[in-house]
Amino acid sequence: MPASLAFLAQRRPGWLGVAALGLAAVVLGAVAWRRAGPRRRRRLQQVGTVAKLWIYPVKSCKGVAVSEAECTALGLRSGNLRDRFWLVIKEDGHMVTARQEPRLVLVSITYENNRLIFRAPDMDQLVLPTKQPSSNKLHDCRIFGLDIKGRDCGNEAAQWFTNFLKTEAYRLVQFETDMKGRTSKKLLAPINWNYQVAYPDYSPLLVMTDASLVDLNTRIEKKVKMENFRPNIVVTGCDAFEEDTWDELLIGSVEMKRVMACSRCILTTVDPDTGIIDRKEPLDTLKSYRLCDPSERALYKSSPLFGVYYSVEKVGSLRVGDAVYRML
Repeated sequence: MPASLAFLAQRRPGWLGVAALGLAAVVLGAVAWRRAGPRRRRRLQQVGTVAKLWIYPVKSCKGVAVSEAECTALGLRSGNLRDRFWLVIKEDGHMVTARQEPRLVLVSITYENNRLIFRAPDMDQLVLPTKQPSSNKLHDCRIFGLDIKGRDCGNEAAQWFTNFLKTEAYRLVQFETDMKGRTSKKLLAPINWNYQVAYPDYSPLLVMTDASLVDLNTRIEKKVKMENFRPNIVVTGCDAFEEDTWDELLIGSVEMKRVMACSRCILTTVDPDTGIIDRKEPLDTLKSYRLCDPSERALYKSSPLFGVYYSVEKVGSLRVGDAVYRML
């Protein structure tokens, strides 16, 4: 009890003492409520179920399907397998993706005994530890005009990617958790968000629905796969493009908040099975019916929208089969 209220309780007889004690309880209750902070009760509406979870260790290379994952502030992880923590760069540090080297999508990765095993057509496998020696060189890398560091993965990895792509000299780098990520304030200005990413384009998570892909495939001659769009979380059991209306989601113990729709580029036209870039479909079809509202053109320009970027509001774990709740 505050000293002044305790003094009143001791010196005043009868009802004054009772009143003082009652006032003390109200004051202490208010202080405790303020310290705990207001907690809104959230109504949950199930909008679907997790059908697939994907981690893409190397930007633009094949994804690894997992049955469950930890969701960190930087995205999905399974053990030391992290989403887009590795990156192919030119010798000057600029990123290389399937936009420039479409055959990167043919590089598959498996995770065994804390090692990454890379495989590609007509190549011997490459085995790398998931953590590089601190003596390896730190590179200054460049992704969409923003600087970020990367730890060199050694000459063997550099030669492997150079030999496979057969165009110029490349190196492989790894992001480390004590490095500074690219901030959302620089990525998405003037949108005011506060998170960091390693080597993903714009956010830690990309969510898509299988119904939206089915809808697209009814409009296009050559069917495309979910792998063309590289989502982390695929949701089933909802209507096509229902994801456009979702803001905050709860999946497993993970809370996430919508950042923006995913604007699509020519990377979607790379065939994930052949590594051949078409430069037309499915992009042309998406442009026929998935352009943004004119009021958002400054943000999305002329790119069609397919999928939704999310930030991680509360870290936790999730798995295939988890209910997907919209938080209202």
